[in-house]
Amino acid sequence: MLRPVIHGSRGFSLVEIMVVVMIISVLSMLAIPAVARIQRRAKTSTIMNDFRVFGTAFETYAHENGSWPAETGVGVVPAVMATQLNSTAWLRKTPMGGQYNWDYNQIHFGTKITAAITISASATAPLALDVNQLLDLEYTIDKGSYDLLGGSFRIGTGLVPLYVVQP
Repeated sequence: MLRPVIHGSRGFSLVEIMVVVMIISVLSMLAIPAVARIQRRAKTSTIMNDFRVFGTAFETYAHENGSWPAETGVGVVPAVMATQLNSTAWLRKTPMGGQYNWDYNQIHFGTKITAAITISASATAPLALDVNQLLDLEYTIDKGSYDLLGGSFRIGTGLVPLYVVQP
């Protein structure tokens, strides 16, 4: 028994396919910036947490020993901090690239900073500065400020992100 072939009852028209493609493209245009913001906020939280944990470890050392540790190179754990500092977190590449660095008695943009933690480029971890990331860090750490030249979080000489432990 032969079945009759009905034309036009199978498949989608070109207009229907175009409408679906347009809807998907509009939804993706809305979703991509939101995902980027979420990823940036996750990186901000990680860096902020690292700064606070490391800063507390350095402050504890200074309180117990009466002085700050000597300055070290990028990605190098100060020898006297080996037990207080989570060396795995200190040595890894940060979410914005670069590695953590301990700065002691440095001048940044004409202001002497006694103790600070910077994120600096290294041979194995180049630094990729993102203005939105820096502003997120500034806003979060300094509680609503957008002044990248003052406060606890700022930009240091050489445009390195800088967390001030003691001004």
